[in-house]
Amino acid sequence: MSPAPAVISVSPHPDDEIVGAGATLLELRDAGWRVVNLACSLGRPPDRIRRRAELVEACRIARFELVIAPGMPPIGSGDDLAVAQTALSTAITDLRRQSGAQLIVGPSPHDGHHGHEVVGRAIRDAVEAGGEPLDVMFWGLWSDLPVPNVLVEFGAARLHELQDALGAHARELARNRLDRLVESRATANALLGAERVFGFGLPGAQCEYAELLTLVSWRPERGWRLPRSRSFDPSSPTAEGEGPDIGWWLHAPSVRSSLRRE
Repeated sequence: MSPAPAVISVSPHPDDEIVGAGATLLELRDAGWRVVNLACSLGRPPDRIRRRAELVEACRIARFELVIAPGMPPIGSGDDLAVAQTALSTAITDLRRQSGAQLIVGPSPHDGHHGHEVVGRAIRDAVEAGGEPLDVMFWGLWSDLPVPNVLVEFGAARLHELQDALGAHARELARNRLDRLVESRATANALLGAERVFGFGLPGAQCEYAELLTLVSWRPERGWRLPRSRSFDPSSPTAEGEGPDIGWWLHAPSVRSSLRRE
């Protein structure tokens, strides 16, 4: 019997494992994938014990495996993000080799939040350094994806499951109602997603909720490519065929970081 395929969810902060692309990960889990959540940080030092406990509970509810990044390099706005990027790239590379993951899910390198963007760049670097074909699904939270090409449709039962796992992060929800965000963003994606993914002027999706992702494929001989647009199929989520070059976007300077330097 062949082992279950693995997907690595790379989460900048506790709760991103649910807020980022939680429905997609739950769909993969239900299709027989191992979901391995790599937590890149546990927030500010005074909150780390509490946030670790919340994260453990959230992953238990979601039935995700949990790995804490070794050393947890700080990813705050005043930290050395170049050092963090290198350390996280190594952690992602090591976990990918240990797990045999065929897919990585994580934040876009242009997600508008310094901690999310450094994680997105670390994912990019780890895939390139690995030298093997691999696919990545990028999600957007603080900034919209410019070219979503995957529509993940889901219903009320899946939303309830997301909210149940997210509820483990009780203190964070008290600070900011991310549960409201998960539902409202999924509602907006159901209304706009079909046109954003497949073309403007087309009929809207016939679903209650949706997530949008940008699937990119890395092949050593041809670099980063943007595969054709698709509805998500958890039994076959990886890229097929070639598409236009998208490496220029993945390597483009962060707008936020460029403005901070000025």
